[in-house]
Amino acid sequence: MRLLLIEDETSLLDLIQRNLARAGFTVDAVDTADLARSALSTSRYDAVILDLGLPDEDGLVVLREMRSRRDTTPVLILTARDDVEDRVTGLNSGADDYLLKPFAIPELVARLKALLRRPSGALGVVLEAGNIRFDTAGREVTVDGKPLALTAREMTLLENLLRRSGRVIPKRHLEERVYGFDDDVTPNSLEVLLHRLRRKLAGGGFSGEIHTVRGVGYMLADTAA
Repeated sequence: MRLLLIEDETSLLDLIQRNLARAGFTVDAVDTADLARSALSTSRYDAVILDLGLPDEDGLVVLREMRSRRDTTPVLILTARDDVEDRVTGLNSGADDYLLKPFAIPELVARLKALLRRPSGALGVVLEAGNIRFDTAGREVTVDGKPLALTAREMTLLENLLRRSGRVIPKRHLEERVYGFDDDVTPNSLEVLLHRLRRKLAGGGFSGEIHTVRGVGYMLADTAA
């Protein structure tokens, strides 16, 4: 899952970005409203974490702009504004959730996952295909009940393939979900990652395969089905 984090406090931005990456998210981080607009116009996100006290503009302006163009991406407001009126204003402006600073990172992660599990969200808790099972909450992958060790990026790639199992996923879509815009990505980065993931899945006894559809993308299929 790819998130956009909009936060102007550098130390907090770094802390959140690191911990969300450990939780299995791909995170793009920006610290101004203008950079947020640029990111939203060029990339698709599964959720947005929005600070209101941005240096160039109130974060609510960014939120209202999103909703005015019918962008339904879930938005979690992260702010020190603790008045009831502020919370009501944020929710009425289109926010999906509201978390006050200071906060605990586990609560932030839990709230994000709860947002993405909603009917219109992108996140299911447990993903399965053939004999593989991916617990996205615990970040654990098993094949026939046996743990399979994967890197964080390999897990992110597998998660995206499992979410659209049996369907071809364009290469560009996978690149956007696996890599953030600050990552050093070469033209064959995804292919190298796929090669490693295929090798580990085969070694673990996965009953399916990741197929390459030339010129289009990739598809995970359970060949035993």
